[in-house]
Amino acid sequence: MDQTHASSPLAGAVHDLATEVVLALRSGDHLATVCGAAGIDEENRTGIAAARVIGADLLLPSVLYGRHPHPGDVAVLDRAVREFPPKPDAPAATAWSHWHMISTLQRFAPPPPGATGTTGPGTAVGTGTGTGTTGTYAEPDAAWLENAPWQSFTHQLSVLAPLAVPAAPSAVQRAAADRTVDLARGFVRAVRRRDWLQAAGAGRWLAAIGGEPATLGLERGLDFVELMGGHDPRVTLHVRAARLMAEARAR
Repeated sequence: MDQTHASSPLAGAVHDLATEVVLALRSGDHLATVCGAAGIDEENRTGIAAARVIGADLLLPSVLYGRHPHPGDVAVLDRAVREFPPKPDAPAATAWSHWHMISTLQRFAPPPPGATGTTGPGTAVGTGTGTGTTGTYAEPDAAWLENAPWQSFTHQLSVLAPLAVPAAPSAVQRAAADRTVDLARGFVRAVRRRDWLQAAGAGRWLAAIGGEPATLGLERGLDFVELMGGHDPRVTLHVRAARLMAEARAR
């Protein structure tokens, strides 16, 4: 662990997990275990909390490369979902992150036929994913994004950057596609404010959905964001994801 970034055990675990995700994205090695390389298993409470912070990006290398994730990583993400469900008064972004974690788990370990089901928004159903008791989870409401000021919209989308992946349609993704100009403005604002994590998240969304203004210079902008904010592996994670998705779209 890089102790310069470990201001707390949780911060250190988040840093280590994000670093291993970046390494897996760079190598494309589908056999790599993100959690194992970071010294985390499903019995490590701090590591499980860190997995909740990283969210579905724990399995991002498998999502982007179309390969099966390591069973240990699936088990840790499943445990994070079960250990840290959103509270009834949780922010909308937390509910969306939880929904996406469950959706990603089910993408790789779908429940048995006839075992799934949903109830009202924000209600989990114990149906199983093959590793635990995670069930389906109704897609949260996203109407609050439609009229949000562009500054707030960019902030919220950057928090939800793990949802910016291919073949994962959601109301959040549709909102992003409808407001690419606002996201581009937010990306520029974040760069000017030196908020590298927000800039990386906004840039990842723009790379995922396309359609950003040609004058934005997204590719060079992302290079600058990584150069300036690359000491935070979460910034590098979003930038690397953005590049991989942009390359895939260009093919």
